[in-house]
Amino acid sequence: MDAWAIEIVILLNVAMAGVDAGVLRHVRRNRSAASWWKAGMGGAGGSLVLVVFFGMVPSMMSRRSGVHLNAFFIVQLASWVLFVHAPFCLLTAAFLLRKSAWKTAALSTLGAIGLLGVAVDAFLIEPTWLEVTHLEIASDKIDRPFRVAVVADLQTDRAGSYERRVLETLRDQHPDVILFAGDYIQSSCERALPTAKALNRLMEEVGVRAPDGVFAIQGNIDLWHPWLEVFRGLDVSPVQSTQSFDVGPLRLTCLSMNDSFRPRLVVERTDPDRFHLVLGHGPNYAMGRIDADLLLAGHTHGGQVRLPLVGPLATGCAVPPAWAAGMTELPDGGKLYVSRGVGMERGNAPRIRFLCRPELVVIDLVPQSDTNPKRQREVGNP
Repeated sequence: MDAWAIEIVILLNVAMAGVDAGVLRHVRRNRSAASWWKAGMGGAGGSLVLVVFFGMVPSMMSRRSGVHLNAFFIVQLASWVLFVHAPFCLLTAAFLLRKSAWKTAALSTLGAIGLLGVAVDAFLIEPTWLEVTHLEIASDKIDRPFRVAVVADLQTDRAGSYERRVLETLRDQHPDVILFAGDYIQSSCERALPTAKALNRLMEEVGVRAPDGVFAIQGNIDLWHPWLEVFRGLDVSPVQSTQSFDVGPLRLTCLSMNDSFRPRLVVERTDPDRFHLVLGHGPNYAMGRIDADLLLAGHTHGGQVRLPLVGPLATGCAVPPAWAAGMTELPDGGKLYVSRGVGMERGNAPRIRFLCRPELVVIDLVPQSDTNPKRQREVGNP
């Protein structure tokens, strides 16, 4: 996090300590379920006010420092309340009520355990619990098996052990072509170039290459980071403007970052006999008139946080939430696959994933006669 963000987080936690003390003092004096309910509701309201207030501080500073209100920072503040202060209050209240209101104490304990369990999964497990999703698609435009690997949203601030495992897993899939879908690093200004160079060295060391080429497009995060340095000197073709290439049995169209976010984009098919694959960073372009067999995108991180029966809380794009991860059959007969990505939002955002594991996508394109209609299987942590 930025220095100013750390200072605000500290101030929030100091203020929340006061809220915690007030809530628990009330429970200790009354020691009843009703008092806990009343104090808890008051504490929740106070917490909301504090999160909103401290979340507005950056916008107050913006006139002088250039810092602007950031929804991800609001989530950062809320996560401290939800996963630190709420469990503390629940467990302490459970201890105070263990004799006078044991049922309420038991429910409070279960609530705290649930929140702590979510925190362990979201902060410690899922962010690096890599999943390899295998798709098999049959087409009469494919004359031989052809494997495509898609890497979306590395979005890292370091070239560490997780990034190494991702690249080694990618290499071990033995793809015919590798497609990088943008957003490679997200780091502070002073760390951006060293991070890009470190990631470049890691790719060279691991051996990121494919017989039919490696293509990398630009993501929106890359506008502020030296993403071309990530691939400098490697056998990789960075693509900054919309271009098409013949790649094995494919006609590959790589979109510019801006084009990928255009919901009225038009992409024509230049060769009706070749399998047409379109790669964009954002999925908005899938809402346009795209004459292609398969559309690929990233950007959404699958929502990064998904809730049962609700789905992604936010996707950062214009497509319906149901399109934000996985395969979608489009109204015009095409197919869109949006990767959940490898990395996650960094900067001043909480580094979490919940019910949304990071993902490498491996697509086997096969002749129509070689297999049944498309099937999908998912492989767990490699």
